[in-house]
Amino acid sequence: MNDRKPIFYINDQKCRNSYSCVRVCPVNAIEVRAQKKHPTIVNERCIGCGLCFIACSPRAIEFRDSKEEVKKLLASERKTAALVAPSIASEFDDITDYRKFVSMLRALGFDYVHEDSFGVDLIASKYADLFEQAEGKYYITTNCPVIVKLIEKYHPELLTNLAPLVSPMMATALVVKELYGEDVATIFIGPCIDNKDEAVDHKDGKLVDGVLTFIELRQLFDEFDIQERTVRMSDFDPPYGHWGALYPLPAGILQAAGIKRDIAVSGVITAAGREDVFEGLNDFEKYIDTIRHHFNLFFCHGCLLGPGMETHNERFKRRALVRLYAEKRVGKLDKNQWEKDMKRWSKLDFSRDFHPNDQRIPEPPEEAIAEVMKIIGREDINDTLDCGACGYQSCRHFASTVAKGLAVPEMCHTYNLRNKQEYIETLRQTNRKLAETKKALKESEELAMREKEMAQSASDMMNNMLEKLPSGVVIVDNNLKVLHSNVSFINILGEDAKAVSEIIPGLVGADLKTLLPFNVYNMFSYVLKEDEPVVSKDIHYEDSMLNVSIFPIKKNRMCGAIIRDLYSPEVQGEEVINRVSDVIEKNLEMVQKIGFLLGEGASETEQMLNSIIESYRKKSLVKKDPRQ
Repeated sequence: MNDRKPIFYINDQKCRNSYSCVRVCPVNAIEVRAQKKHPTIVNERCIGCGLCFIACSPRAIEFRDSKEEVKKLLASERKTAALVAPSIASEFDDITDYRKFVSMLRALGFDYVHEDSFGVDLIASKYADLFEQAEGKYYITTNCPVIVKLIEKYHPELLTNLAPLVSPMMATALVVKELYGEDVATIFIGPCIDNKDEAVDHKDGKLVDGVLTFIELRQLFDEFDIQERTVRMSDFDPPYGHWGALYPLPAGILQAAGIKRDIAVSGVITAAGREDVFEGLNDFEKYIDTIRHHFNLFFCHGCLLGPGMETHNERFKRRALVRLYAEKRVGKLDKNQWEKDMKRWSKLDFSRDFHPNDQRIPEPPEEAIAEVMKIIGREDINDTLDCGACGYQSCRHFASTVAKGLAVPEMCHTYNLRNKQEYIETLRQTNRKLAETKKALKESEELAMREKEMAQSASDMMNNMLEKLPSGVVIVDNNLKVLHSNVSFINILGEDAKAVSEIIPGLVGADLKTLLPFNVYNMFSYVLKEDEPVVSKDIHYEDSMLNVSIFPIKKNRMCGAIIRDLYSPEVQGEEVINRVSDVIEKNLEMVQKIGFLLGEGASETEQMLNSIIESYRKKSLVKKDPRQ
């Protein structure tokens, strides 16, 4: 029992992020953070009321299971006693007689079965004495463990007003321990989930050894196939209770105490249910000197609608079932024996104390609240929708919770709706831009394809032209590796180069230093380095005279060369013509000057030279044209 696992937790596998748990939590103990996928229960802030468990339709909220622990106790050498809450009348209405229910518990393995109503009678009598001796001090009853937690954590200034009495569960356990010895294992069975924490907190869990909810008890009956039709009738073990059987009703303990409930003379106000409890605590804290009544508080609408029950509706039907059950039990009661039992067991110590555990979070600065209000579209203080869909009292209360870090703006339905509309409009605009971009991309792709085709066509044309040139053409990179060369260049290099080109077309990748002598490839290195051309250099190469022109293409990265074999017939005639033309151009100015002196003689010399050039051109054309 000292293993303090959270009383409630969220199963992430089942959670659908509906936030219904957040909306019903009365103390903001369930936080929603942007960086977390699902809400999280903050155990330190939780009061164990179970509203989140009831509200969660996917059943993602789960509570600490005690079945395995109880089964171990039942299978052990220790004697075991079941302490049964009188709420069985409203939960197990499918069992025709409570005595069959008692037999089913014995079939499960319990050695003793006691009804909690006698413990109610004992505590009720203590309350009657406490209220009578209050002398102007007003108390809040401590039968409901949720109420105790609520005050310890969120109203610690009211701790001195908590009645210093144990709950009926604890009172019954004290009686059973006196009857059978301290070693007997006591298992409380009831409708309240938070009794699990109450059992651990009181006397280090040594008084009540385990707590089963009615939900868990039904599961054990199913697991061991225990049914009403298979058992005989059996009654509870004594001592028997009196009007404590009415305990499931909010004012049942007052009835058991004999406290009058007449509005004119009663000194106790009963409040049950979340809204009435919070209003009651607020009024008690502020106006007790005006109210001047003790408060009997139950967080649920009585213990006939606890979260540990299978269903949580039909309140008035359940009230009737409890009343009929109590009348039946009281009708069979030996009043004299009950009075003797009350006198005997009233001597036990039923006192307890309480400890502050303040979990209140200070209100955030106004600036932080205003910022959240602006985010959710409520920056105008006069514009407060307060629809309540988020589960908070007002937009401001919600904004304050967000500013505390316990919630996120997305829990506001109005904020989500506005964001959804903005998102739809943004999506519409994005789709439109996407369509335009897609169209532009298609046009760009078509243009790129056309340009690629044109570039390929131009490349093919250029390659064809280069291949048809009588001059050798070679292009190299900065490492003097051949990127492209034509047939004429390969022919100039000779037979070895022709053999290599059959394997590697165009000598692509070949090292120019292995193809040409140093004085030639050194000029290539010069052009790459200096980014300046080398124009028309005559170089002896083997048995030929090469005319080399090298020019940069990309600075320091690529250059090209045109190489002509001056001994080839195609080049010789062209070269003579070009060089004679150069002579004419270079000496033309001199000839013109001499002409002034020689007159017509100079003119005849020019005509003679031009006729020589023209005659040679005609001969060259006749050689090149096979038809002539």
